[in-house]
Amino acid sequence: METFLVPPRWLFCRVATDEGLVGWGEPVVEGRAETVRAAVDELSDLLLGADPLRIEDLWQTMTKGAFYRGGPVLSSAVAGLDQALWDIAGKALGVPVYQLLGGAVREEVRVYGWIGGDEPSAVAEAAAAQVEAGLTAVKMNAAGRVGRLPGRAEVAEIVGRLAAVREVLGDERDVAVDFHGRFGVAAARRVIPELAPLHPMFVEEPVLPEYGHRLADVVQASAVPVACGERLFSRTDFLPALQAGIAVAQPDLSHAGGISEVRRIAALAETFDALLAPHCPLGPLALAASLQVAFATPNFLIQEQSIGIHYNTDAELLDYVLDRAPFAFPQGAIQRWDAPGLGVEIDESAVREADRRGHRWRPPVWRHDDGSFAEW
Repeated sequence: METFLVPPRWLFCRVATDEGLVGWGEPVVEGRAETVRAAVDELSDLLLGADPLRIEDLWQTMTKGAFYRGGPVLSSAVAGLDQALWDIAGKALGVPVYQLLGGAVREEVRVYGWIGGDEPSAVAEAAAAQVEAGLTAVKMNAAGRVGRLPGRAEVAEIVGRLAAVREVLGDERDVAVDFHGRFGVAAARRVIPELAPLHPMFVEEPVLPEYGHRLADVVQASAVPVACGERLFSRTDFLPALQAGIAVAQPDLSHAGGISEVRRIAALAETFDALLAPHCPLGPLALAASLQVAFATPNFLIQEQSIGIHYNTDAELLDYVLDRAPFAFPQGAIQRWDAPGLGVEIDESAVREADRRGHRWRPPVWRHDDGSFAEW
């Protein structure tokens, strides 16, 4: 088992078997890659010498084989290793992972790209660029630094940014709005109804996950679909959010226990008539794992992908794959592929060279005008 710290902010893992099969995964917490790397190393004690095809047993052991469990670091370490095990299983049997999940239910996966939104001057141009690239849906931040209870002028700016993007997209394309947990409950209840006439596909993470007990209050304040889940890491984390009435569950395949757990989260969401839209501003392995789940999940909505995202300054998602063609989205969707395992050919030499450079990516720390901490 090996791990690779690759720019711009990712961690890859490589799991090799004694029969020569190799599985790849992406265990990472953005800004905590080195910490997750240590967790992967600890978990390797449970995997080395084991049968890699016993995926469920290994998942149970990795998640429950210690007295202290859960949390983003451990769940992300497990997620990447789980991806690698599914990759090995598919390669051993000569089939894509989605066949092992019950087979395909769709021929293509609609994808969206991120266009920012912190600064109002650029969102319309960014939306136009994504349309030119072939996307039929985008996501933007509702605001940059914002007070927990924004005033009339701030609310008007938020609505104006979305209106500018809607004008570019027209009625036939979609835009989602990410609140990024920057708003308080009262602020979300005030702002979301103002956005409703512009028909956002969904509003994402309107409140911080630690205020999940107030999520129902936000859901009930507007008809705009509410999404959340990038900072939820298990079925038990998602249950209260689903009970609160979210319309879209957004687990991250590199955070929420990998393919094994996200598949179960999707099934749980289906019992609440909620849709699946996996979070994925990450690299090629996280995206490939997300797509395998999407190909096999009936209640799937749309898939995030990070090609061209603003984080990718030192490297790009496609820099680490040998065949870029499967990731193309000329009509806003990635076509189903039949390659075994995760279906992505990793350029191992490029990954090893990138690991020699490494990275130390950290999220920004924001401050309000009065010097107090601001949610990023």
